[in-house]
Amino acid sequence: MTDLSAPADVSAPPSDASTTASGLAWKVLKEGGGQKPTAAATVTVHYSGWTTDGRLFDSSVQRGETISFPLNRVISGWTEGLQLMEIGEKSRFWIPADLAYGENPGGGRPGGLLVFDIELFSFTEPPAPPKVPEDVSGIPKDAAVTSSGLGHRTIKAGSGSEKPGPTASVTVHYSGWTTNGQMFDSSVVRGEPATFPLNRVISGWTEGLQLMVEGETKRFWIPAEAAYGHKPGGGRPGGMLVFDVELLSIG
Repeated sequence: MTDLSAPADVSAPPSDASTTASGLAWKVLKEGGGQKPTAAATVTVHYSGWTTDGRLFDSSVQRGETISFPLNRVISGWTEGLQLMEIGEKSRFWIPADLAYGENPGGGRPGGLLVFDIELFSFTEPPAPPKVPEDVSGIPKDAAVTSSGLGHRTIKAGSGSEKPGPTASVTVHYSGWTTNGQMFDSSVVRGEPATFPLNRVISGWTEGLQLMVEGETKRFWIPAEAAYGHKPGGGRPGGMLVFDVELLSIG
């Protein structure tokens, strides 16, 4: 049975611990081998966490189940610390409050310096981002254009025969760029397709997806009026947007 009692050095980093420029301290408890994950990787770990007074506040070991998560969606001390580890390695981390939940976080979360024992079992890196389309700056001459001004071109033919209706639920992979080639969103990079009803997205998507069959990939040039407008605010991209969309399934 795994001993989950507080480490003897739980109150502060010991003299044999290493410390990064951010103030994160760590010590290897068991050597690993191989590559290290990047900040975008999804990792699978076992962990236990204590406050500096020795209180165990969370433990996947205690629950008997490893946990998997993207490194860029956890506290910054974990994001930084796991990138120092190799597969099979077990390390102890002393994470300062400003890299964890703060001094007085509330909501039942522990405050102050936190200590974690983490064992890295495996990780997967996300797919490489799709290349920026060569025709991203505007609708090319060989694209079809609807009466609303939506440009579209088939990149890969589909195998299906039916097309979704205006309220159908669809599952897609997509990547989106502004006309200067900046990618602003991609389900491909996240490694997870998106599912949504067509009447709850921008009108350019509502119109465009109804032109597609399952298995098809299209490129769309969506005018600002059918997207988020010219100056939408809130971090949303403005102007004409370009999307590559693969329709995986309908319904």
